[in-house]
Amino acid sequence: MRYRLVIFDWDGTLMDSAARIVSSMQAAAHEAGWGALPDEAVRDIIGLGLPEAIARLCPGIDAERAELLRSRYAFHFVQGDATPMRFFPGVVEGIVRLRASAERRLAVATGKSRKGLDRIFRESDSARWFHASRTADLTRSKPHPLMLEELLAELDVDVGEAVMVGDTEYDLEMARALDMDRVAVTWGVHAPARLEASRPVYMAESVAALFDWLER
Repeated sequence: MRYRLVIFDWDGTLMDSAARIVSSMQAAAHEAGWGALPDEAVRDIIGLGLPEAIARLCPGIDAERAELLRSRYAFHFVQGDATPMRFFPGVVEGIVRLRASAERRLAVATGKSRKGLDRIFRESDSARWFHASRTADLTRSKPHPLMLEELLAELDVDVGEAVMVGDTEYDLEMARALDMDRVAVTWGVHAPARLEASRPVYMAESVAALFDWLER
């Protein structure tokens, strides 16, 4: 077995949710009176905790307006925006294959809130896939490595037996801070050249290639 613990990012790695994140954030910024946010600017912050994402998107924003933007984003993402979100093709089958080993552990490390991750777990019936998860609101936002440290401790796995899989430099730099192996996936929001700067042990160009590599 290559790794005893495989830790996945969520948005842009397992689930094709970037389009809803972008449209929800743009609608929220407009309603908060901030103005237009370009698509690429919003895509760039996917993976960060929501407070960190807003601070980066809207430098100098005051606390009241930031809270309004946060609440309107939550509304649009959960209720107001119907942009479809689905697992990338092959993800479900790949997870089932990894779960076939009783010795392997699977986890999620995400910039979502606990409430948000639990909701998507329920909607997609996917909580049963994972042995543990961490969210940005209950620990530290990426790229700080605290959520990975907590997952390693909870599951009693040494850092050398674990790998982080993600589509952003925030995922990879979080793992790099612990000298944890990291795998970049190229179908998400950050460009391959940007991901390569974090020195991943593997660059997966398709979902099938990712799970084949993890099972070797």
